Amino acid sequence: EYHMDRRTFLHASAAAPAVALAAGRRILGANETIRMAVLGVNGRGKSHIAGFEPQENVEVVALVDPDLAIARQRADEFEKEYGRKPQVVQDMRQVFDDPEIDAVSIATPNHWHALATIWACQAGKDVYVEKPGTHAIPEGRSMIAAAKKYKRIVQHGVQLRSCEAIQEGVQKMREGAIGDVYMARAVIFKWRPPLKDFPNEEPPKDLDYDLWLGPAKYRPFSRRYVHYNWHWTWDFGNGEIGNQGVHETDMLQWGMDVKLPTEIAAMGGKFLWEDHRETPELLTALCTFGNEKKYAEIAVRFWCSNHETEAANGNLFYGSEGHMVVSGYNKYQIFLGRDRKPGPSGEAPTKHYENFIAAVRSRNPADQNGPVETAHYSSALAHVANIAFRRGTFLKFDTETERFVGDDEANRMVEGSSRGEFVVPPPDKV
Repeated sequence: EYHMDRRTFLHASAAAPAVALAAGRRILGANETIRMAVLGVNGRGKSHIAGFEPQENVEVVALVDPDLAIARQRADEFEKEYGRKPQVVQDMRQVFDDPEIDAVSIATPNHWHALATIWACQAGKDVYVEKPGTHAIPEGRSMIAAAKKYKRIVQHGVQLRSCEAIQEGVQKMREGAIGDVYMARAVIFKWRPPLKDFPNEEPPKDLDYDLWLGPAKYRPFSRRYVHYNWHWTWDFGNGEIGNQGVHETDMLQWGMDVKLPTEIAAMGGKFLWEDHRETPELLTALCTFGNEKKYAEIAVRFWCSNHETEAANGNLFYGSEGHMVVSGYNKYQIFLGRDRKPGPSGEAPTKHYENFIAAVRSRNPADQNGPVETAHYSSALAHVANIAFRRGTFLKFDTETERFVGDDEANRMVEGSSRGEFVVPPPDKV
């Protein structure tokens, strides 16, 4: 049975350096095997396994999930696919305390992303963390501080950043291919059916529900949330703009070369289903970015829709000489002038998992396509839009303090949650 002094993680400034020294002692050569644990293996974790295990000199050695039934099932599938069986772990702190594990990938629910990342950094592990990197705005600053303090590679799961075609498209915009870029539109059109309702009940025997909740506000167990539909509950998820949408908010920021808005308004709501979803089915957010003369629209739809970018999800960038369309994760096309004359275009696979492994070997954050800062900014843009929607009013945002101007209620929504021993520390306490 595994036992840990949990104060190691609660009082990181005193205890974590010893853990980091112990766990971070291995120096990885170019041909040395990187040993990984995948945290959360019900949904996106399956993609993490498939993305890391086939890479040369990379081994997924542990599957971690508070639901042991799911972890065991995934381990059986892994053995059939790859010919060996990984360790099954219920509490992520066990792999953080294992000096033989070099890196973790995090595919937990959103409310765990920041704390798991920080704990992993404190324990000397490199981190690949799913989008959104954060569940609340301040968590991003703590993640950045932890990556810097413990000299860890922290990669955010925004795969468009590792597509050579889209890199080319962004470079062409920087070089003036569509003139002065003044506007962008992020479109997030996911097919989302109505939710089934379930009662509150006792958790399954194989699920440690306290671990599943972690830092989130307590709610009684229900299959309304566990295992996927937590996305639509504010205590655990961030709605569609904070789910699929973070790929598009990140692309918007990258393409327009902006970070967070200074003004934002949002409208939307539930117009289709009478279900228990708390987050909006439809959402439109409008943003401006200080004195940069740049404007953005973000649109979420759930059901029958045209595809504005030839894919259900993508981005459009508008310039004085033309516009550029980014379709899905791997394609761009430039159109020029009033007649939309086709210009440069490109399509290529994304290699984001590979980029993370290369940076783990080089130890150089500059080699990363999706560094920890993208986890903060792209997620925070989604959070700011959600807060504007929930407040139902036009808001001004101070990008230095990362607080709203003159709106106490909006600023109360900025804060993240902590519960019991699951505390996301401020940046100066990581």
